Amino acid sequence: MVRRTKADAEATRSALLDAAEQLFQANGVSRTSLQDIASAAGTTRGAIYWHFQDKADLFNAMMDRVTLPMEQSINAAQAVETPLQRIRISVLTALNKTATDEQARRVFLIATQQVEFNGEMLAVREHKLAWRDEYLRYLTEEFQTAAADAGFALPVPARVAALGLKAVLTGMLDNWLLDTRDFDLVKVGTQVMDRYLAGLGFSLIAAPLAAPGPRAPRHAKAAADAVPPAPAGSPTPARSRKRTA
Repeated sequence: MVRRTKADAEATRSALLDAAEQLFQANGVSRTSLQDIASAAGTTRGAIYWHFQDKADLFNAMMDRVTLPMEQSINAAQAVETPLQRIRISVLTALNKTATDEQARRVFLIATQQVEFNGEMLAVREHKLAWRDEYLRYLTEEFQTAAADAGFALPVPARVAALGLKAVLTGMLDNWLLDTRDFDLVKVGTQVMDRYLAGLGFSLIAAPLAAPGPRAPRHAKAAADAVPPAPAGSPTPARSRKRTA
């Protein structure tokens, strides 16, 4: 009997995750069986249960091995000094990573459009909710600090502002993933985000994008060296001023 090494086991695990990623995208999660994944990876169903408890555990492992757009966005924003710029960089990084990182884009698409949260996949829903709550806490705290620094009260509670910005971000991502040729994700996403922030009363200050990833496809090219300018005819951003909550 051939003795398996740690490297062999890791190679098998990676092959299973690669196969799951491809099949989940092609067929959807519910229509992909563990046997399908094992066959595509050139191994046995037993190998899956050696590495993963069930399909949900495999799915979460597939997500965890890729730094997803919104997870990376928080990490990238930590190097920025002001809270308003951290908010902007967090969104811009998520947009840029989705536009330029093919694997992250594929996994993000699966996680948002190819999974049903029922049966054994309820564990995936809990995983996703935990991440959503973490991102909302992050945005809420940053909005509170940004408003205090600017010297005015937000027109809505900070958590409502955070929910609204997250809805803007996920809405842009979902629409772009449906047809990546429809619009420039980074350019249009930046314009929409900045109009949202201006509507809350923030004066916008240009902020550089985070370090770019691999070169984007021609139709999804992201401007990595500068934030796109506001469209012609846009209203002047509101000056910081006192407001009642």
